[in-house]
Amino acid sequence: MSKKLTKRTEDYSKWYNELVVKADLAENSAVRGSMVIKPYGYAIWEKMQAELDRMFKETGHQNAYFPLFVPKSLFEAEEKNAEGFAKECAVVTHYRLQNDPDKPGKLRVDPKAKLEEELVVRPTSEAIIWNTYKGWIQSHRDLPLLINQWANVVRWEMRTRLFLRTAEFLWQEGHTAHATKREAVLEAKQMQEIYATFAENYMAMPVIKGVKSDSERFAGAEDTFTIEALMQDGKALQAGTSHFLGQNFAKAFDVKYTSKEGKQEYVWATSWGVSTRLIGGLVMTHSDDFGLVLPPKLAPIQVVIVPIYKSQDQLEAISEKVVVLIKELRIRGISVKFDDRDTYRPGAKFAEYELKGVPVRIAIGNRDIENNTVELARRDTLEKQTVSQDGIVNIIAKLLEEIQENLYNKAIKYRNEHTTEVTTFDEFKDVIENKGGFVSAHWDGTEDTESKIKELTKATIRCIPVDDNGEVGTCVFSGKPSSRKVLFAKAY
Repeated sequence: MSKKLTKRTEDYSKWYNELVVKADLAENSAVRGSMVIKPYGYAIWEKMQAELDRMFKETGHQNAYFPLFVPKSLFEAEEKNAEGFAKECAVVTHYRLQNDPDKPGKLRVDPKAKLEEELVVRPTSEAIIWNTYKGWIQSHRDLPLLINQWANVVRWEMRTRLFLRTAEFLWQEGHTAHATKREAVLEAKQMQEIYATFAENYMAMPVIKGVKSDSERFAGAEDTFTIEALMQDGKALQAGTSHFLGQNFAKAFDVKYTSKEGKQEYVWATSWGVSTRLIGGLVMTHSDDFGLVLPPKLAPIQVVIVPIYKSQDQLEAISEKVVVLIKELRIRGISVKFDDRDTYRPGAKFAEYELKGVPVRIAIGNRDIENNTVELARRDTLEKQTVSQDGIVNIIAKLLEEIQENLYNKAIKYRNEHTTEVTTFDEFKDVIENKGGFVSAHWDGTEDTESKIKELTKATIRCIPVDDNGEVGTCVFSGKPSSRKVLFAKAY
């Protein structure tokens, strides 16, 4: 397969799909709409998972695991949540196959093995978890209950794209219970802050924190707090959400606690999650026409070393130097790979690691051994420099920090240049259609206006920014009084 990619400016969607496959992140599977995450892609997810897991535990959360299957009666208990996900549910109706008497060698569902109650394959786990919490929570001493699980979920999507929208995907979902509304709201906002910190500090992906409009919020939530990122094609990506669930699930599953005053009270709830969709966001935020561009903090391989040699003696001399360098880099916590394969020429290796987005490449040859130098190439700018081997570890460590910072600065510059304030609907339509990006505009707060704008432009309200100053104005569509500006965009 050719490694050359379609240019982003020619066909962004095709470029993305080709890059995910050619960079060995993932591929489509035999199951319609589901993907195989390949080792390199999964290594990125593992790094994301490790950092997020650390952040969760530092704020008092513990991991647990709950069943994949949810009895239909439990799933129906919280009406809004059930209605919101009903069209995406996969349902198990039978528990056994048998030989098909009419088709030798084939199997069919055993009609006698019908389940007494159908099981929903979890699209989200609120129902099964809150049914469990009923047995875990009796007293105020049991609160807060701060639980997270790393799991897979199934949402039967009709139009899929690797990482961004698949029938099955990996995620984490936090589910917490609190004694008061205030504690639950603070929890939901805290997790939004954690997601934003992770996106910006590790993914080098700037995000806007905000609240979803009523029509865009999570089914069953009273408020949904979101982080929204902007991709290089001018479309927005919802990168993580945290939900204040009020007492809806507590009442649906009768989860009460005895307060300090001896009264029976319903608990207050949150849920929050991010998924492997973040990998899609990472690809689209930074990558270019040559392949992936990965921020060093999440790159499975931060440094690759490629030897340039003509004889076995030269390779052995280079390898002696490299072994020492590898040890020093690993002591500093820098992941490194020495690619001494003799089945590929150096140029082919350069192209491979460029495609895979390895942040720093070191080339070292016989002349470098004589001159005590190496050639450093940085993936973000494609710049090369020859440096002394003396102090090389410090140089690399600093370079990785520079790359991380440069990627963030480049992304935020793009976002700032593609965030446009408008005051008329003609301006609105022009920006959405021709420039793209976020459009900041006044909105009258009605679902009718929101739905008409979506119908006419395909743009949705991404969020009401948390730093909205409550500026009074006129709705960009209806002309009615408005008390806020919101961010619109076309989105994934």
